[in-house]
Amino acid sequence: MYLSPNVTFTGSCAHRCRRKMESESLRVQRFDELPSASEFASQIEPRNVPAVFSGCVKDWKAFARWNPSNGGLDYLQERAGSCTVEAMMSRSAPVFYGDIRSHERVPIPFSSFIGFCKQRMQMEEENQSCPVESERGNSSTSEVEPDCSISAFAPQQTYLAQVSIMNAENKGQAQLQILREDIDMPSILGTRKVASINLWMNNAKARSSTHYDPHHNLLCIVAGHKQVVLWPPSASHLLYPMPLYGEASNHSSVALECPNFSAYPRAKCLMEYSQTVMLHAGDALFIPEGCYRFHQVDSTDLTIAVNFWWQSDVMLSMSEHMEVYYLRRILRRLIDKEMNQMLCLTACSGSGEREGHVPGLAYKEEADQSLTDTKKVQEEADSRGKEQQNSSIHDLEPAALQALHELVSLVHDRVNVDKSQLKVSASGNDSDVSMEDEHKNDLFVNLEDDPVAKILWALKPCFLRNMFASMAECFPRTLEALVLHLLSPLGAEVLTRKFDELDERTSEEDRNKFYQLFYGAFDDQFAAMEAILNGKELFAQLAFKSVLDKYLGVKLDCGPKGQLQRSF
Repeated sequence: MYLSPNVTFTGSCAHRCRRKMESESLRVQRFDELPSASEFASQIEPRNVPAVFSGCVKDWKAFARWNPSNGGLDYLQERAGSCTVEAMMSRSAPVFYGDIRSHERVPIPFSSFIGFCKQRMQMEEENQSCPVESERGNSSTSEVEPDCSISAFAPQQTYLAQVSIMNAENKGQAQLQILREDIDMPSILGTRKVASINLWMNNAKARSSTHYDPHHNLLCIVAGHKQVVLWPPSASHLLYPMPLYGEASNHSSVALECPNFSAYPRAKCLMEYSQTVMLHAGDALFIPEGCYRFHQVDSTDLTIAVNFWWQSDVMLSMSEHMEVYYLRRILRRLIDKEMNQMLCLTACSGSGEREGHVPGLAYKEEADQSLTDTKKVQEEADSRGKEQQNSSIHDLEPAALQALHELVSLVHDRVNVDKSQLKVSASGNDSDVSMEDEHKNDLFVNLEDDPVAKILWALKPCFLRNMFASMAECFPRTLEALVLHLLSPLGAEVLTRKFDELDERTSEEDRNKFYQLFYGAFDDQFAAMEAILNGKELFAQLAFKSVLDKYLGVKLDCGPKGQLQRSF
């Protein structure tokens, strides 16, 4: 008897329903009143769902002192102007990509950036549209001359991104530590051990590339506005994460402002899964950690924000010596899920047609005649009598009879045999049998392209059992050729899942009888089981390849015999 792993299949309707339920359960929450630290810790943070807290930072000193419309730039320049900060500079502005190849990190005086901000405010007040060169050369509009190290960039190409105010691991990296006293620890964080506090400040409109954070994140808006677009975990593959081994592994490969759908076809529907949140001064957004909590941030002119990063309880409790085990468990779950989705997506077209269709008598007679003709051509080396054969075949349900006829015809059409003696060796190397290699090694991922898998998929488990029982009794050599030479990886996966369903619905005695009959048709029962197992494992390899591509950005190619090969 063949026993395969117990994998629960989810149909397409159930899959869509689950996706919708997941989307609803991950909707961004909004709180007009701040929850307590205990409520945040017990009811909000563990759900791993984004949440907006209105007015979370309005009590900060920074909220009043840093306000650009109320002398905040003068305050910041006086307070921290002498500090040196690392600015992100990019010619792709207003989009700032996280990949280090797309921007430069240049140390400049904080006062120089404040000068850019003052220039911007003055231009807005005068309602002028000043060219880049004039901006750069007009010293009268700024109290501070731009630093020579950034002369190749326009002010709007400069962004203070993740400038450290506090760093728990390396206090020396806190470039703007002097501003720490203007910031309060948000009450909802309670006694959380914050890993870092950072300043984000832009003097012109700016957009971050789509990315995820390695820690829990509380983004607090001190001045201006930010629009944040978020995607649920289920949509991560639509964003084509950059390779895990790359420098920007937490960023998406898709440029949302001008997506290349020929290179990233899955991205066509990614906005259907997105949620957009508008944050105003005083608001805070909790963005849970997670390699699949992708988000993109758009900032209006002259926006100031502070964010807090801290490790989740999950990461804190993860033992280092268990990491390899967790890796294997998570990958196995993703592979199982991917196999379910591959079958679910391929089964949407015509998968249930045979089960619900009962052919009439005329069709049954036509099928019987076709089977008779096929038997005359393929004289099987079988010791059973004609009466027993006919009785076994004529007892079949119409759907099973149709499937039997189609499978026998497929073997006859695709496997070239000596018609006087249809005999297939267990190893598949018999000189009397030949087959085009492409049929055996086809890596089908679509039922419409795989006739054998399509036939097996459409049969109810009980019909499939009866059909195979008749094939084993009447056409054992055809069954042997089907399994050893014509069963693709997709077909092997479908077959084993049908066997699993059958096992759940029959007694142990009936299961043993069926498998003894099924495998008894083969000259070498172990070769038959190995052929099915090899096909099933190859289908899992295809799912593994897809998982690496979708979620880790790692592309592997299948070789001529199905082995996975690196393409990088």
